[in-house]
Amino acid sequence: MSDHSSRCHGPWLWRLSALALTALAACSTQQDVQPSVHALDTNKLGVQAAAATDASEQATIWWEAYGDAQLNALIKQALGDNPSILVTQTRLQRAVAAETYARGNDLPQIQASGEVDRQRFSTHGMYPPPLAGSQWTSGTLQLEGSWELDLFGKRRAELESAVGQSRAARADLQAARLLLSSQVARTYLQLGRLQAQREVSVRTLAQREEMLSLIKQRVQAGLDTNVELKQGEGALPDVRLQIEALDEQITLTRHALAALTGQAPGALDQLQVKLEAVQPQPMPDRIPVDLLARRADVMASLWRVEASGQQVSAARALFYPDVDLVSYAGYNAIGLEQLLKASSLQWGLMPAIHLPLFDGDRRRANLQGKVAEQDAAQASYNQTVLQAVQEAADQIASTQSVTRQRQEQQAAQQSAEAAYQLARERYQAGLGGCLNVLSAESAVLAQRRNAVDLQARALDTQFNLIRALGGSLQSPSFSAAIASPSQDHKPGTTQAGDRS
Repeated sequence: MSDHSSRCHGPWLWRLSALALTALAACSTQQDVQPSVHALDTNKLGVQAAAATDASEQATIWWEAYGDAQLNALIKQALGDNPSILVTQTRLQRAVAAETYARGNDLPQIQASGEVDRQRFSTHGMYPPPLAGSQWTSGTLQLEGSWELDLFGKRRAELESAVGQSRAARADLQAARLLLSSQVARTYLQLGRLQAQREVSVRTLAQREEMLSLIKQRVQAGLDTNVELKQGEGALPDVRLQIEALDEQITLTRHALAALTGQAPGALDQLQVKLEAVQPQPMPDRIPVDLLARRADVMASLWRVEASGQQVSAARALFYPDVDLVSYAGYNAIGLEQLLKASSLQWGLMPAIHLPLFDGDRRRANLQGKVAEQDAAQASYNQTVLQAVQEAADQIASTQSVTRQRQEQQAAQQSAEAAYQLARERYQAGLGGCLNVLSAESAVLAQRRNAVDLQARALDTQFNLIRALGGSLQSPSFSAAIASPSQDHKPGTTQAGDRS
C-alpha cells in the first residue's frame, strides 16, 4: 500500500517541488527591480492624504449658481458640441472597452467547432483495411474550453490596470468638461467687459461732444479762443479710435466664443453680455486647500499611478509558471452516419504548466520598462499635485486682492467724478480752462474703465478659483483632501507582487 502511495504521489510531489523552486528563482531574478520615484509628502504642503475616488461622482454644474441663463445655454451647447469633448469621450469609450476585454480574459473561454472531411486513405499507409484504399467522410462536432488559472495574479493585475485606465479616462473627461466650461465662462466675461468698456467710451464721446458744443458757444461769445476750440475738437478722434479698437476686440471675442461652443464665427454676432446679469457668489470665510482632492486632473493622474503599478505586478507575474486547463467534449466519427451515436462520444482534459527558464532577459527588460512607466506616472502625479496647490493658492490670493482693489477703486472714482464736475462748473463760470476739464474727464474715463475691469476680474478670479478647486467653492459631503494611493490599494501589490 505504501509503495503504491509513493508511486501515486511521487510525480505530484516532484511537480510541486519544481513549481516552488521556479517561484523562488523568479523571485530572486526580479527582486532588485523596484520603483525609484515615490509619492509626494502632502503633509509638507499642508494638506492631508486620501484615497483615489471616481471623479464622475464629484461632477458639479458650477456655472448655474451665477444665475445667467444666457451663460448656462452657451456652456450647455459647448459641452455637447465642442470637438475636444467629443475626442475625450471617445478615449473614455476606448478605455471602457479595454476594461471589458480584460474582464473577459479572466474568465473561461468556450467555443464550439464542427468539421467535415472527405478523404481517401492510402492503400500502403498507416491505416489497415477496410480504410486502406477506400474513401470515407469523417466528421467532428465538439465544445472546446480553456482557462488560465491566475495563481500568481497576472490576470487580476491586468484587470486592475484596465480599471485604473478607465477611471483615469473618466476623470479626464470630467477635467475637460470643467476646463471647457471655465473657458466659455471666462470668454463670456471678456465679451461683457469689452462691451461695458465700449459703453464707457460711447458715454465719454457724448460728453466730449457736449463739451465741444459748449466751447463753440463760448468762442462765439468771445469767452474762449480757437485754441480751446482745437483742444476740444482734438479730444474726439481719440475716443472714436478707442471705440473702433473695442469693436474689433468684441468681434474677435465673439468668434472665440462661437468656436468654443462649436458654432460658425458669425453665429454670435448679436450676442450682448451684461456683467450685472452674472451674480457673484459669496466667498466662504475660509477656503480649504483640501478641496483639491476632487480636482479631476489630480484623480486622473492618481489612477494612472494605480494602473501603472498593476502593470508592474503583471510584469512580475510573468516570472512565474502559467497553469492552463484545456478540455473538449463532443463527437468524432469516420462516416457521418455514425457521428451522433453515443459510441462516437469523445472528451479530454489537458492541464498544462509552462515554466519560464531562459528568454534572453526579455521578461526582466519588460519589468524594467513597466517600473520606468510607474516612475513616470508617479512623477507626473507629484507635478500635478504641486501645480494644483499653486493654482489654488494663486487664485485665492488674486480673489482677496481684487476685493481690496475694488474698494480702493471705488474711492478713486468718486474723487475723480467730483473733480470732473467741479472743473466743468468752473469752466462754465469762466473760472477754469478747457484743458482742466479734459484732464479731469480723462481721469474719470480711466476710473470707469478700471471699474469695469475690476468688476469682470472679480468674476474671472472666482471662475478660476472654482476651476482650481475642482468645480465648486463648497466643501464636498465627504472628507476631501489631496489624493494619494490608499493603503488598501497600493500599486503593485497583487499576488505576484506579494510573492516576490
